[in-house]
Amino acid sequence: MTVEELRKDFPILENHPEVIYFDSAATSQRPRQVTDAVRDFYETANANPLRGLYEWSTEATARYEAARAHVARFIGAASPEQIVFTRNTTESVNLVAYTYGLANLKPGDEIALSVTEHHSNILPWQMVRDRTGARLVWLEPDGEGILTDAEIEEKIGERTKLVAIGQVSNVLGVTHPVARMIERAHAMGARVMVDGAQAAPHMPVNVSELNADFYAFSGHKLLGPMGIGALYVKQEVLENLPPFLTGGEMIEYVTRESATWAELPHRFEAGTVNAAGAAGLDAALTYLERVGFPFIREQEEKLTKRLMGRLASMPYIRVFGSGDPAKHAGIVTFTMEGVHPHDIASVLNEDHICIRAGHHCAQPLMQFLGVGSTARASLYFYNTEEEVDRFADALTGVREVMGYGA
Repeated sequence: MTVEELRKDFPILENHPEVIYFDSAATSQRPRQVTDAVRDFYETANANPLRGLYEWSTEATARYEAARAHVARFIGAASPEQIVFTRNTTESVNLVAYTYGLANLKPGDEIALSVTEHHSNILPWQMVRDRTGARLVWLEPDGEGILTDAEIEEKIGERTKLVAIGQVSNVLGVTHPVARMIERAHAMGARVMVDGAQAAPHMPVNVSELNADFYAFSGHKLLGPMGIGALYVKQEVLENLPPFLTGGEMIEYVTRESATWAELPHRFEAGTVNAAGAAGLDAALTYLERVGFPFIREQEEKLTKRLMGRLASMPYIRVFGSGDPAKHAGIVTFTMEGVHPHDIASVLNEDHICIRAGHHCAQPLMQFLGVGSTARASLYFYNTEEEVDRFADALTGVREVMGYGA
């Protein structure tokens, strides 16, 4: 298996060889195996799952539940019943905030979260703070983006009732010491919400070994369709959560005055579910397992090392985070002296190079770093060394376009 062979599985890369796609942290590209699975669902089993007794509906139900079981295996959950399908990580975090957060926090309680968090793992907790009187406590990283043991010990204390942490930063690429944070939180009697959106595409995850209370990821960042995500909830917690949304399918029995809820996890999946998206996610996980995380890790580290080496020769470039390419999860975030990140992205677009520019939905981290915005190149296993070199060469061209010497 080579990168060149794998790239043939991605029609968009085959159809547009002139384009360099360095924005996989926002959304990955999809292999044809995934789009074929979605198409096959609509062409051979398109019916509302969980409701009908006829063959198409039972087949749709079987595929939907097979995807749930695959998610459970993929992240090391004890049973499929601990997996709730959502639209994405954002919805998953909101589900936890509106159910567990509002029901269990009170004035004086503390929610600990990192300044490196994506807005999706900040705004729901601000809502909980405002409605319950709880307080937000911010963990701050060191110069390489690492949350130290001292910071963890200081910020996660006896008043902490919930910790919200992204396993991998979408800006710095650093992998946070989630296992250590969970251990500390549980010792203090707190629950932990792990945002795995940037981790699940790049590394093995075992929620049982982590002992996480909640773990969320999005399908579209790990080769799957948009509009499908998954939330793991520890069984003892899940059994006591109130429903998030109410309506069709999440009920057992309804009268004019009351209702009883469906069994877990269906009580959290109101309305017609995204069964085709689940089928696509199932195929995406199969593809990732075939490629293998050792290959993914090796390829990302090789590309990141090459890119950071090229950037190190440019004195006008500042790279954020660790100096070790292995600690970037394929994410290289940088600024260019005298050139706004939006201009970098716009000029590179003329060369058919796709990167992200802005605050990356992480404005508290931008404020902590002392910048308004940055440029971000995020690599995945389907990228090549030739693309890295072309990208680095194009950055010199950006300087020339903006009136600077090479």
